[in-house]
Amino acid sequence: MNIKPIEAVAFFLLLASVLLNSCASRKHKKSGKELKSPAVEMVETDTAEEAADSVRPNKVTTIPTGVSKTTVPEKKEVVAPPLKVTLPAVSREFRGAWVATVANINWPKRGDYSTESQKREAIKLLDLLKANNFNAVIFQVRPSGDALYDSPYEPWSYFLTGQIGKRPSPYYDPLEFWVEEAHKRGLELHVWLNPYRAHHSSGGAVTSESIVKKEPDMVVRLRNGMYWFDPANPKTQDHSAKVVADIVKRYDIDGVHFDDYFYPYASYNGGADFPDAKSWAAYQRTDGKLARADWRRDNVNRFIERVYKAIKAEKNYVKFGISPFGIWKPGYPAGITGSSQYDELYADAKLWLNKGWVDYFTPQLYWPIQPQRQSFTSLLKWWESENTFKRHLWPGLNTVAVKSSNRPQEIVNQINATREIVPNSAGVIHWSMAGLTGNANMLKAIKNGPYHSKALVPRSTWLSANPLLQPSLLLTKKPGSVFAKWLHKQPEQVFHWIAYAQYGDNWEYEILDGNASEKSFPIEKNGKPLKVIAVKAVDRLSNESEYIAKKIQ
Repeated sequence: MNIKPIEAVAFFLLLASVLLNSCASRKHKKSGKELKSPAVEMVETDTAEEAADSVRPNKVTTIPTGVSKTTVPEKKEVVAPPLKVTLPAVSREFRGAWVATVANINWPKRGDYSTESQKREAIKLLDLLKANNFNAVIFQVRPSGDALYDSPYEPWSYFLTGQIGKRPSPYYDPLEFWVEEAHKRGLELHVWLNPYRAHHSSGGAVTSESIVKKEPDMVVRLRNGMYWFDPANPKTQDHSAKVVADIVKRYDIDGVHFDDYFYPYASYNGGADFPDAKSWAAYQRTDGKLARADWRRDNVNRFIERVYKAIKAEKNYVKFGISPFGIWKPGYPAGITGSSQYDELYADAKLWLNKGWVDYFTPQLYWPIQPQRQSFTSLLKWWESENTFKRHLWPGLNTVAVKSSNRPQEIVNQINATREIVPNSAGVIHWSMAGLTGNANMLKAIKNGPYHSKALVPRSTWLSANPLLQPSLLLTKKPGSVFAKWLHKQPEQVFHWIAYAQYGDNWEYEILDGNASEKSFPIEKNGKPLKVIAVKAVDRLSNESEYIAKKIQ
């Protein structure tokens, strides 16, 4: 048979095409996958020439009409977008109470030095605060140059064990215990220290264990039997600063708190001047230019600034608060009469507030709203006008003995007045636990009135904190309810949770302790269906995380 050259080329090309198709078919059957080449695409041909053309590189081919080219669409996971809702603002108000240990005023009971008894008594007080929607406790840990904690610098307190320098038996650290139990209940714990009192007249005999004996060059004796650290002595300032720094470093506290005892009230020394002649003479020998009263105030001013900066250097989130006598000077504001903290205690508390050396300021406004000569509201308005750094202004209320024909109503009125005068950072501290534990009507009036529901502590926006991560939320439907469980990747940062629920168009929320992790919600309330559940985490500076919300399917 004679074959023309062109026909021979076409024949061999066709044969190659068949062989290629055969191999591809066998491979396809073996692998179960379609074999494709992006550069060469095989199509049916009618002639050898078309067959040859079909395998040439760069040949542009078309798919005949009626022949479809199918592709398998890529599967993509569908992720629902985050649910966006508008949550209600949460109530914020500082609600604290002082627990005084000096002279066993509030805790522990005098003469009861049993460790277990002290623990039970502490828990009872903390439970009372939580049950009545308080959110902070101001616990006195250094009443008079002593310690209700394991201190390397000062002896165990007489008020804890009945003997200066004697540790509890069986041993426990009261401050560690109070911090842990307060936090379990969602309460902030602030340590309350007297910076300058060295021995209280009700604190038993001065023994060799007392700071009075161990550091005699820092201490002076007053005519009423008390001993006082000399604020002008550099050793006093160094010692007290070390005490504060040690507590801040070793304990998981939320705040440090000083009260009104700077230079002592004149009555403590029988009306005589404070006995600081030795340190005053030393100051004069250095060619000091200040008058004696200004020099005394300067001693305290420098100490306050030093303590504030030292606290922030160690733990920025620990708040520093001071509770000075409520009147700066008579006549401020106009019409105010009474003692002068500036001239008698050498405490220029207005300066500390003006300079921003505090995170919260608690003037002891222990008088009623009327009459005007020492009006609670007039004084609070004046202090707010001096609050140049907009720190928290949480006045001290005399819940124990404010002069009024209806004491519970007076205290309620003062809480409400504070909310109006300082609306962006409401709050008060109650003097003291005795005004709550010893007066059922007082507690009832507060709980049924302004403290009828829980509140978060106001934010301290000038203090930095690590941003809280968004929590995760899991919902499980059950008969008649929805069970919610939440988690956070950094649980040690969570101090509170806020759990929200939307029934119909109405939102409600509940503030929960940081150790909470779940809650059950009824599927219907007041005839309205449960539509959405949301959760937020709250850190120890009261900052809120981003919420996570889920619809009820």
